[in-house]
Amino acid sequence: MPHAPSPLLDPFGRPITYLRVSVTDRCDFRCVYCMAEDMTFLPKSEIMSLEETETLCRRFMAIGTRKIRLTGGEPLVRRNIISLIRNLGAEVKNGNLDELTITTNGSQLYKMADMLYDAGVRRLNVSVDTLDPDKFRAITRWGDLTKVLEGIKAAQAAGLAVKLNTVALKGVNEDELGDMLSWCGDQGIDMTIIEVMPMGDIGGEDRLDQYLPLSLVRTRLSRRFTLQEIPYRTGGPARYVQIAETGRKLGFITPLTHNFCESCNRVRLTCTGMLYMCLGQDDSANLRDALRAGGEDALDAAILEAISRKPKGHDFIIDRDHNSPAVDRHMSVTGG
Repeated sequence: MPHAPSPLLDPFGRPITYLRVSVTDRCDFRCVYCMAEDMTFLPKSEIMSLEETETLCRRFMAIGTRKIRLTGGEPLVRRNIISLIRNLGAEVKNGNLDELTITTNGSQLYKMADMLYDAGVRRLNVSVDTLDPDKFRAITRWGDLTKVLEGIKAAQAAGLAVKLNTVALKGVNEDELGDMLSWCGDQGIDMTIIEVMPMGDIGGEDRLDQYLPLSLVRTRLSRRFTLQEIPYRTGGPARYVQIAETGRKLGFITPLTHNFCESCNRVRLTCTGMLYMCLGQDDSANLRDALRAGGEDALDAAILEAISRKPKGHDFIIDRDHNSPAVDRHMSVTGG
């Protein structure tokens, strides 16, 4: 197996080994906590080619990245995305990358699951916020729950491990989180529950009205399930417990009630080539321009300079005095 390069260290001594890449800002859903219904997407002329995206991923691998997650928007709606997945997946097989994973809304899995497995993907995060078809359509505005569940079954049949990502929404799905956790146990699926993040304008929706602290969710779940603390980590921000009754894992991502910054090992690359060192900060570096200017040395220098500016943490707050987005860009642009 090839010798892994030493990881980059940020100013606080944290190794940066994890790159999240948004391959498109476009999505076939319009989830109420993520986007406005009438979204204006980036012009295609501003989007990096898949070849440029791959080049940037390879430069990160050369300087210590061990895990890449492809996100969006919805990554599987990007034309010819399987070619990028196959090329990066080959680096997992060669030992140059520990893992290639994908976050998806599941809408395309029913037809792409086998291709993803063959390309080298072994694990998916699928975003599902309710198991009620009518509520699912209301949350996603356009989504078909039946197709998503068929996609999850297809993914499992192909050999892919699936984890359900669920955003906790006050007054919307809070009464069914326990049932969803039980369903995940029946399906052999782990689950992660996520707090609403104040990113981007979502139209007429009020995020404070959506916000449900996971400290409250955890207290409620503990009345029905035995939550056992475990040291399990995937390289992401979730803190995990094991559900004694199902044997499955449950993660909590809490950017508001308890941020996860002290162990942050990741940076985010947008589909336009902007590198964000922190999800909740606006500081960025234009790697697309550095790439197009030519030369691996210049690109590596731009990446190293950007990492040297990685902040200690983010400043997400939701209350009546802080009810506007913490950052203007949508999660779909940054990479969910």
